[in-house]
Amino acid sequence: MNAVLSVRHLVKHFATADGRTVRAVDDVSFDLGAGEILGIVGESGCGKSTLARALLYLNPPDSGEIRLGDVDLAQCSRAGLKRARADLQMVFQDPFGSLNPRHTVGTIIAEPLIVHRRPNARARVRELLDLVGLPQNAAERLPHQFSGGQRQRIAIARALALSPRIIVADEAVSALDVSIQSQIINLLSELRAAFGLSMIFISHDLSVVRHLSDRVAVMYLGRFVEVAPAATLFADPRHPYTQALISAIPAPPAAAGRGIAKRARRVLPGEVPDPSQPPSGCRFHPRCFAAADICRASSPPLSQVGQSGADARLAACHFAMEGEGGRLTPSRAAPLAAAR
Repeated sequence: MNAVLSVRHLVKHFATADGRTVRAVDDVSFDLGAGEILGIVGESGCGKSTLARALLYLNPPDSGEIRLGDVDLAQCSRAGLKRARADLQMVFQDPFGSLNPRHTVGTIIAEPLIVHRRPNARARVRELLDLVGLPQNAAERLPHQFSGGQRQRIAIARALALSPRIIVADEAVSALDVSIQSQIINLLSELRAAFGLSMIFISHDLSVVRHLSDRVAVMYLGRFVEVAPAATLFADPRHPYTQALISAIPAPPAAAGRGIAKRARRVLPGEVPDPSQPPSGCRFHPRCFAAADICRASSPPLSQVGQSGADARLAACHFAMEGEGGRLTPSRAAPLAAAR
């Protein structure tokens, strides 16, 4: 895979007032290919948004490597990081909160062009408004004069202003009505096709992620627990946490024909553990319906499970889940599983 973004062993912790350390992102590695959409899913509090902000150095990571092409962001000067951000832009969850209410739409979209000293800002604003499906007179209006979906189109236009290679969309449709969500999702898909954009798409909605993403990374308590091509992951999830998430998707009878396997509902007990005091061994074991002694004693690495090639997947589980009945079998990812 020709990676435009490579992340290795990324860590972002936060100190609390009472002296604890919240392990928001704890050793995350992945590659993003050219023109690829990587979906990231998981429960609230698992570290998805912290990861997104760390990638753009809005919250600089504590350690690890982020490479944008050949550029190591950790080694960049302030000016170098500014240049790199032209290629790495973000669309935030709240389309109203991310737009300056006192500036016109034209000023908002033109701001990155002015900051980076790009010529013909006014003409570029007109081009971007047309690209995201907004009228030209939108440039003279204020954000509060638009609907939520239109405001998100404005945010997308601003993110596209510098012709970036990568867009990070953090819950970009979660604040919108369902009918408007589909419009924004289709817009993102069209932009990817038109410009070869790579995208990191963060969402709670697994149905949206399945529709839009090429690959999906499942995140739990600061770490990726499974990464696989979208069709493969939704048809045959191997990690117990992934199985539980997918089993919660409402699936009409026709869903099996669209790549979603019909599975028994897996209800997870309890809540996501305190990220300042993660469990020993596998972090998911206190809620896992398949946990064994080894899960409490040893943390499984994120390793290849099953076949390689186009359908290659990674899973951080001592045991792979196979078959409709959820039969436990030893995973190739974990030689220690034989000790069970």
